[in-house]
Amino acid sequence: MKNIRIIIFLLVTVLFGCKQKTKQEETNKFSGLWSLYIMEQQDSTTGNWSEWRSGMQGYILYDDRDNMALHLTTRGYQNTNIQFPNFVDTVSIEALKHLTNSYVYFAKYTVIEEENTIEHARISHSNPSEWNQVVRRRYTFIGDTLILMPIEDRNAGLRLKWVKTLVSDTK
Repeated sequence: MKNIRIIIFLLVTVLFGCKQKTKQEETNKFSGLWSLYIMEQQDSTTGNWSEWRSGMQGYILYDDRDNMALHLTTRGYQNTNIQFPNFVDTVSIEALKHLTNSYVYFAKYTVIEEENTIEHARISHSNPSEWNQVVRRRYTFIGDTLILMPIEDRNAGLRLKWVKTLVSDTK
């Protein structure tokens, strides 16, 4: 009888240990901060990819609670002498034009693994007409690179390659 208890104890311990290991392996591949490596557009006639708009930069952040944030700008956006106060109505035309090179939104995200897609249900956006819109992206992981391709017609033909970034890399 004592041997049976020991055997049952060992079986339960092994089974519980295996279950814990499986749970730990089920990590969110999206979670973390990603830095834009390149944003490309596909030529509709040749199928070739080329860098979009002479280069973009930015970050995308996914957490483990289905929240995400994206900030894209033209390359070198921060390298300007233009200065302007926030939240005032006396901003120069030059500053307003510069601001249009910054694209930001926050969203709740849902991964649809069987379709290799991710949905971003936007809760805010730098463009008021984009608030509360849901957009879909086809995704692929290659090593530490996340590739997102918009599905909606308006942005079809774009491909964004993101590289996992450590917080210390952003300083």
